[in-house]
Amino acid sequence: MRADRVMRKLIPQHRATQLQSRGDAFQTLARSVVGQQISVKAAQSVWERLLTQVGAVTPQGILAREIAALRLAGLSQRKCEYLRDLAAKFDAGEVHPGQWDEMPDEAIITELVAIRGIGRWTAEMFLMFHLMRPDVLPLDDLGLQRGISLGYFSGEAVSRSELREVAAAWAPWRSVGTWYIWRSIDPVVVDY
Repeated sequence: MRADRVMRKLIPQHRATQLQSRGDAFQTLARSVVGQQISVKAAQSVWERLLTQVGAVTPQGILAREIAALRLAGLSQRKCEYLRDLAAKFDAGEVHPGQWDEMPDEAIITELVAIRGIGRWTAEMFLMFHLMRPDVLPLDDLGLQRGISLGYFSGEAVSRSELREVAAAWAPWRSVGTWYIWRSIDPVVVDY
């Protein structure tokens, strides 16, 4: 990655950060659903109210509450449905967190996107920030697109193939390269 001219500048600027997994797969995914399409601050506020409503955010805790009770936390009807589907899939054993360490990235993504409210981007963020997978390239991420555009193409729009071409130099550490690109446009680290 150091052979990459942009990375050569970025790596020394952002050395002090160390990423850590949250540890609980269900809670990580539930937080992702809660945080969709709202600010980080608003998501934290809703999460705290959800904790008040259900106690521990577990599949059983979510399933034990009616949607009306979940809505009191500030969740939309749709997000409540997504959380309940996530909880039901975990509770029924339709997702396999105990096997994810052994599964390839695409198999995990396929499993996760079968849950309502979880798309490919959310699954990729989960791979990067929960499972700590080192070689994920979230091509649909707007921050990655913008950062590569600014760093490598003088601000011109970039295609998916151009994103792949730039990131090929980062393999097998494309998650790490993506993180540095994000820092190039926003030095504040977001906790997923």
